[in-house]
Amino acid sequence: MTHVSFFWLRPENDMIIKGLESEFCSLVKSAVQKDRLILPPIPSVLNKLQQLCNDDETTVRSVADLLIDDPGITAYIVKISNTMMFNRRNVVCHDIYTAVSRLGIFRVRDIITAKAIEELKLRYHFSQECNQLLKQSAIRSRQLAATMALISHGLATHEELPKKIEPEKALLAGLFADIGLFSLIHEYQAYLDSGNYLDIDIAKYVFQHSCQEASKVILKHWGFDDDYLEVATNQLLRSRSSNDDTGYLDVARMAHHLLMFKSNDDAIDEHHVELDLAGAEVMYELTNLPSQEFNQRLKTVISNSGL
Repeated sequence: MTHVSFFWLRPENDMIIKGLESEFCSLVKSAVQKDRLILPPIPSVLNKLQQLCNDDETTVRSVADLLIDDPGITAYIVKISNTMMFNRRNVVCHDIYTAVSRLGIFRVRDIITAKAIEELKLRYHFSQECNQLLKQSAIRSRQLAATMALISHGLATHEELPKKIEPEKALLAGLFADIGLFSLIHEYQAYLDSGNYLDIDIAKYVFQHSCQEASKVILKHWGFDDDYLEVATNQLLRSRSSNDDTGYLDVARMAHHLLMFKSNDDAIDEHHVELDLAGAEVMYELTNLPSQEFNQRLKTVISNSGL
Protein backbone atom coordinates (compact mmCIF):
# COMPACT_ATOMS: atom_id res chain seq x y z
CA MET A 1 0.00 0.00 0.00
CA THR A 2 2.12 2.85 -1.31
CA HIS A 3 -0.06 5.56 0.18
CA VAL A 4 0.98 4.53 3.71
CA SER A 5 4.56 3.53 2.92
CA PHE A 6 5.86 6.34 5.12
CA PHE A 7 4.42 4.51 8.10
CA TRP A 8 7.04 1.78 7.93
CA LEU A 9 9.96 4.09 8.77
CA ARG A 10 10.14 2.80 12.36
CA PRO A 11 9.93 -0.92 13.23
CA GLU A 12 7.75 -0.34 16.29
CA ASN A 13 4.96 0.97 14.10
CA ASP A 14 4.31 -2.57 12.90
CA MET A 15 3.56 -3.53 16.50
CA ILE A 16 1.18 -0.58 16.77
CA ILE A 17 -0.68 -1.72 13.66
CA LYS A 18 -0.90 -5.25 15.02
CA GLY A 19 -2.31 -3.90 18.25
CA LEU A 20 -4.96 -1.87 16.45
CA GLU A 21 -5.78 -4.84 14.25
CA SER A 22 -6.28 -7.05 17.28
CA GLU A 23 -8.44 -4.39 18.93
CA PHE A 24 -10.73 -4.17 15.92
CA CYS A 25 -11.14 -7.95 15.79
CA SER A 26 -11.92 -7.99 19.50
CA LEU A 27 -14.55 -5.29 18.99
CA VAL A 28 -16.25 -7.33 16.28
CA LYS A 29 -16.19 -10.54 18.34
CA SER A 30 -17.55 -8.72 21.37
CA ALA A 31 -20.30 -7.16 19.28
CA VAL A 32 -21.38 -10.60 18.01
CA GLN A 33 -21.31 -12.19 21.45
CA LYS A 34 -23.33 -9.36 23.01
CA ASP A 35 -25.81 -9.15 20.13
CA ARG A 36 -24.93 -5.54 19.36
CA LEU A 37 -23.33 -6.14 15.98
CA ILE A 38 -25.11 -4.07 13.36
CA LEU A 39 -24.62 -6.53 10.56
CA PRO A 40 -26.66 -5.98 8.68
CA PRO A 41 -29.99 -4.25 9.22
CA ILE A 42 -31.49 -7.35 7.65
CA PRO A 43 -35.21 -8.02 7.19
CA SER A 44 -36.87 -9.53 10.26
CA VAL A 45 -37.86 -12.51 8.14
CA LEU A 46 -34.17 -13.33 7.65
CA ASN A 47 -33.57 -13.40 11.40
CA LYS A 48 -36.43 -15.87 11.78
CA LEU A 49 -35.19 -17.88 8.80
CA GLN A 50 -31.73 -18.21 10.33
CA GLN A 51 -33.33 -19.57 13.48
CA LEU A 52 -35.33 -22.08 11.45
CA CYS A 53 -32.17 -23.26 9.70
CA ASN A 54 -30.68 -24.12 13.10
CA ASP A 55 -33.68 -26.30 13.95
CA ASP A 56 -33.39 -29.91 12.77
CA GLU A 57 -37.18 -30.24 12.61
CA THR A 58 -37.62 -27.37 10.14
CA THR A 59 -39.48 -28.33 6.97
CA VAL A 60 -39.87 -26.81 3.53
CA ARG A 61 -43.43 -25.85 4.41
CA SER A 62 -42.42 -24.02 7.59
CA VAL A 63 -39.87 -21.96 5.64
CA ALA A 64 -42.36 -21.23 2.87
CA ASP A 65 -45.00 -20.21 5.41
CA LEU A 66 -42.50 -17.78 6.92
CA LEU A 67 -41.52 -16.22 3.59
CA ILE A 68 -45.06 -15.85 2.32
CA ASP A 69 -45.64 -13.09 4.90
CA ASP A 70 -43.10 -10.95 3.02
CA PRO A 71 -44.33 -10.46 -0.58
CA GLY A 72 -41.07 -8.86 -1.73
CA ILE A 73 -38.85 -11.71 -0.55
CA THR A 74 -41.37 -14.29 -1.75
CA ALA A 75 -41.32 -12.83 -5.26
CA TYR A 76 -37.53 -12.67 -5.19
CA ILE A 77 -37.11 -16.34 -4.19
CA VAL A 78 -39.59 -17.49 -6.83
CA LYS A 79 -37.70 -15.44 -9.44
CA ILE A 80 -34.32 -16.86 -8.40
CA SER A 81 -35.66 -20.42 -8.45
CA ASN A 82 -36.55 -19.94 -12.13
CA THR A 83 -33.16 -18.61 -13.25
CA MET A 84 -30.89 -20.68 -15.46
CA MET A 85 -28.43 -21.40 -12.64
CA PHE A 86 -30.99 -22.67 -10.14
CA ASN A 87 -33.53 -24.18 -12.57
CA ARG A 88 -31.50 -26.84 -14.35
CA ARG A 89 -34.55 -28.81 -15.53
CA ASN A 90 -36.06 -25.66 -17.05
CA VAL A 91 -39.38 -26.23 -15.30
CA VAL A 92 -41.02 -22.95 -14.28
CA CYS A 93 -42.50 -22.73 -10.80
CA HIS A 94 -45.01 -20.11 -9.69
CA ASP A 95 -45.39 -20.60 -5.94
CA ILE A 96 -43.11 -20.20 -2.94
CA TYR A 97 -43.54 -23.80 -1.76
CA THR A 98 -42.18 -25.23 -5.00
CA ALA A 99 -39.41 -22.61 -5.05
CA VAL A 100 -38.21 -23.47 -1.53
CA SER A 101 -38.40 -27.18 -2.32
CA ARG A 102 -36.28 -26.67 -5.43
CA LEU A 103 -33.66 -24.47 -3.81
CA GLY A 104 -33.51 -26.14 -0.40
CA ILE A 105 -33.86 -24.51 3.01
CA PHE A 106 -30.22 -23.49 3.44
CA ARG A 107 -29.86 -22.22 -0.11
CA VAL A 108 -32.90 -20.00 0.43
CA ARG A 109 -31.24 -18.58 3.54
CA ASP A 110 -28.00 -18.00 1.61
CA ILE A 111 -29.76 -16.22 -1.24
CA ILE A 112 -31.74 -13.91 1.02
CA THR A 113 -28.59 -13.14 3.03
CA ALA A 114 -26.68 -12.35 -0.18
CA LYS A 115 -29.43 -9.93 -1.23
CA ALA A 116 -29.36 -8.20 2.16
CA ILE A 117 -25.57 -7.85 2.12
CA GLU A 118 -25.55 -6.51 -1.44
CA GLU A 119 -28.10 -3.83 -0.56
CA LEU A 120 -26.19 -3.03 2.60
CA LYS A 121 -22.92 -2.39 0.79
CA LEU A 122 -24.54 -0.10 -1.73
CA ARG A 123 -26.95 1.87 0.47
CA TYR A 124 -25.52 2.19 3.96
CA HIS A 125 -24.28 5.63 4.98
CA PHE A 126 -20.86 6.00 6.58
CA SER A 127 -18.21 8.54 5.64
CA GLN A 128 -17.52 9.07 1.96
CA GLU A 129 -14.30 7.03 2.15
CA CYS A 130 -15.98 4.12 3.94
CA ASN A 131 -18.97 4.14 1.59
CA GLN A 132 -16.57 3.94 -1.33
CA LEU A 133 -14.81 0.97 0.28
CA LEU A 134 -18.14 -0.86 0.61
CA LYS A 135 -19.04 -0.16 -3.02
CA GLN A 136 -15.65 -1.43 -4.15
CA SER A 137 -16.18 -4.48 -1.96
CA ALA A 138 -19.50 -5.17 -3.68
CA ILE A 139 -17.84 -5.00 -7.10
CA ARG A 140 -14.92 -7.24 -6.08
CA SER A 141 -17.23 -9.74 -4.39
CA ARG A 142 -19.38 -10.10 -7.48
CA GLN A 143 -16.30 -10.50 -9.66
CA LEU A 144 -14.80 -13.16 -7.38
CA ALA A 145 -18.16 -14.92 -7.03
CA ALA A 146 -18.78 -15.05 -10.77
CA THR A 147 -15.25 -16.32 -11.41
CA MET A 148 -15.69 -19.03 -8.77
CA ALA A 149 -18.96 -20.09 -10.40
CA LEU A 150 -17.31 -20.17 -13.81
CA ILE A 151 -14.46 -22.35 -12.57
CA SER A 152 -16.86 -24.59 -10.62
CA HIS A 153 -18.95 -25.19 -13.71
CA GLY A 154 -15.83 -26.25 -15.59
CA LEU A 155 -14.80 -28.61 -12.81
CA ALA A 156 -18.29 -30.07 -12.35
CA THR A 157 -18.71 -30.78 -16.07
CA HIS A 158 -15.19 -32.04 -16.77
CA GLU A 159 -15.45 -35.04 -19.12
CA GLU A 160 -12.98 -37.30 -17.33
CA LEU A 161 -12.66 -35.91 -13.80
CA PRO A 162 -15.93 -34.22 -12.78
CA LYS A 163 -15.88 -32.64 -9.31
CA LYS A 164 -18.65 -32.54 -6.72
CA ILE A 165 -18.73 -28.76 -6.81
CA GLU A 166 -21.93 -26.71 -7.08
CA PRO A 167 -21.50 -23.49 -9.12
CA GLU A 168 -24.39 -21.84 -7.26
CA LYS A 169 -22.79 -22.48 -3.87
CA ALA A 170 -19.43 -21.28 -5.19
CA LEU A 171 -21.13 -18.08 -6.34
CA LEU A 172 -22.65 -17.46 -2.91
CA ALA A 173 -19.41 -18.29 -1.10
CA GLY A 174 -17.64 -15.65 -3.19
CA LEU A 175 -20.28 -13.06 -2.38
CA PHE A 176 -19.78 -13.65 1.36
CA ALA A 177 -15.96 -13.71 1.23
CA ASP A 178 -15.47 -10.22 2.71
CA ILE A 179 -18.69 -9.93 4.68
CA GLY A 180 -16.66 -8.83 7.72
CA LEU A 181 -15.73 -5.51 6.11
CA PHE A 182 -19.03 -3.91 7.07
CA SER A 183 -18.51 -4.79 10.73
CA LEU A 184 -14.97 -3.43 10.72
CA ILE A 185 -16.14 -0.18 9.17
CA HIS A 186 -18.99 0.04 11.66
CA GLU A 187 -16.60 -0.50 14.55
CA TYR A 188 -14.21 2.04 13.04
CA GLN A 189 -17.01 4.61 13.01
CA ALA A 190 -17.89 3.78 16.61
CA TYR A 191 -14.18 4.04 17.46
CA LEU A 192 -14.10 7.57 16.08
CA ASP A 193 -17.40 8.53 17.69
CA SER A 194 -15.94 7.53 21.07
CA GLY A 195 -13.33 10.27 20.80
CA ASN A 196 -10.52 8.20 19.30
CA TYR A 197 -8.67 8.93 16.09
CA LEU A 198 -7.35 6.57 13.45
CA ASP A 199 -6.32 7.80 10.02
CA ILE A 200 -8.43 6.26 7.23
CA ASP A 201 -5.34 5.06 5.35
CA ILE A 202 -4.17 3.13 8.40
CA ALA A 203 -7.74 1.92 8.94
CA LYS A 204 -7.72 0.48 5.41
CA TYR A 205 -4.67 -1.57 6.31
CA VAL A 206 -6.43 -2.79 9.44
CA PHE A 207 -9.55 -3.67 7.44
CA GLN A 208 -7.48 -5.62 4.94
CA HIS A 209 -5.73 -7.69 7.60
CA SER A 210 -8.73 -8.18 9.89
CA CYS A 211 -11.48 -8.87 7.39
CA GLN A 212 -10.92 -12.63 7.27
CA GLU A 213 -11.28 -13.06 11.02
CA ALA A 214 -14.30 -10.77 11.14
CA SER A 215 -15.96 -12.64 8.28
CA LYS A 216 -15.36 -15.96 10.05
CA VAL A 217 -16.97 -14.68 13.25
CA ILE A 218 -20.04 -13.43 11.40
CA LEU A 219 -20.60 -16.44 9.17
CA LYS A 220 -20.09 -18.83 12.07
CA HIS A 221 -22.52 -16.82 14.18
CA TRP A 222 -25.11 -17.10 11.40
CA GLY A 223 -24.64 -20.86 11.08
CA PHE A 224 -22.91 -21.09 7.71
CA ASP A 225 -20.98 -24.28 7.01
CA ASP A 226 -17.22 -24.82 6.73
CA ASP A 227 -17.18 -24.30 2.96
CA TYR A 228 -18.19 -20.67 3.47
CA LEU A 229 -15.83 -20.23 6.42
CA GLU A 230 -12.85 -21.59 4.49
CA VAL A 231 -13.42 -19.25 1.55
CA ALA A 232 -13.84 -16.24 3.86
CA THR A 233 -10.68 -17.02 5.86
CA ASN A 234 -8.55 -18.54 3.08
CA GLN A 235 -7.77 -21.37 5.50
CA LEU A 236 -8.44 -25.10 5.44
CA LEU A 237 -10.55 -25.75 8.55
CA ARG A 238 -11.08 -29.50 8.22
CA SER A 239 -9.27 -32.55 6.94
CA ARG A 240 -10.01 -33.74 3.43
CA SER A 241 -11.21 -37.29 2.85
CA SER A 242 -8.84 -37.60 -0.08
CA ASN A 243 -5.86 -35.71 -1.42
CA ASP A 244 -7.68 -35.53 -4.75
CA ASP A 245 -10.71 -33.72 -3.33
CA THR A 246 -11.31 -30.21 -4.64
CA GLY A 247 -13.17 -27.89 -2.30
CA TYR A 248 -14.59 -24.40 -2.50
CA LEU A 249 -11.42 -22.99 -0.94
CA ASP A 250 -9.44 -24.41 -3.87
CA VAL A 251 -11.91 -22.83 -6.27
CA ALA A 252 -11.58 -19.46 -4.49
CA ARG A 253 -7.79 -19.60 -4.75
CA MET A 254 -8.02 -20.50 -8.42
CA ALA A 255 -10.44 -17.63 -9.01
CA HIS A 256 -8.18 -15.17 -7.19
CA HIS A 257 -5.19 -16.32 -9.23
CA LEU A 258 -7.16 -16.03 -12.47
CA LEU A 259 -8.33 -12.51 -11.66
CA MET A 260 -4.76 -11.48 -10.83
CA PHE A 261 -3.65 -12.86 -14.19
CA LYS A 262 -6.40 -11.03 -16.07
CA SER A 263 -5.58 -7.73 -14.36
CA ASN A 264 -1.80 -8.11 -14.93
CA ASP A 265 -1.19 -7.89 -11.19
CA ASP A 266 2.54 -8.08 -10.45
CA ALA A 267 1.76 -9.81 -7.15
CA ILE A 268 0.85 -12.95 -9.07
CA ASP A 269 4.52 -13.93 -8.98
CA GLU A 270 4.16 -14.46 -5.23
CA HIS A 271 0.80 -16.23 -5.48
CA HIS A 272 0.75 -19.99 -5.93
CA VAL A 273 -2.17 -22.35 -6.38
CA GLU A 274 -2.20 -26.14 -6.48
CA LEU A 275 -4.02 -27.74 -9.40
CA ASP A 276 -4.93 -31.26 -10.39
CA LEU A 277 -5.43 -32.24 -14.03
CA ALA A 278 -9.04 -31.04 -14.19
CA GLY A 279 -8.18 -27.75 -12.49
CA ALA A 280 -5.23 -27.18 -14.79
CA GLU A 281 -7.35 -27.73 -17.89
CA VAL A 282 -10.11 -25.40 -16.66
CA MET A 283 -7.59 -22.70 -15.76
CA TYR A 284 -5.81 -23.08 -19.09
CA GLU A 285 -9.05 -22.55 -20.97
CA LEU A 286 -10.08 -19.50 -18.94
CA THR A 287 -6.65 -17.81 -18.95
CA ASN A 288 -6.57 -18.03 -22.73
CA LEU A 289 -9.93 -16.34 -23.17
CA PRO A 290 -9.70 -12.76 -24.52
CA SER A 291 -10.46 -10.25 -21.78
CA GLN A 292 -13.68 -9.10 -23.44
CA GLU A 293 -15.04 -12.65 -23.69
CA PHE A 294 -13.95 -13.48 -20.13
CA ASN A 295 -15.72 -10.41 -18.74
CA GLN A 296 -18.81 -11.24 -20.76
CA ARG A 297 -18.87 -14.73 -19.25
CA LEU A 298 -18.74 -13.23 -15.76
CA LYS A 299 -21.68 -10.97 -16.60
CA THR A 300 -23.57 -13.96 -17.95
CA VAL A 301 -23.00 -15.91 -14.74
CA ILE A 302 -24.46 -13.09 -12.65
CA SER A 303 -27.34 -12.67 -15.07
CA ASN A 304 -28.12 -16.41 -15.05
CA SER A 305 -28.15 -16.46 -11.25
CA GLY A 306 -30.59 -13.56 -10.90
CA LEU A 307 -28.57 -12.21 -7.96
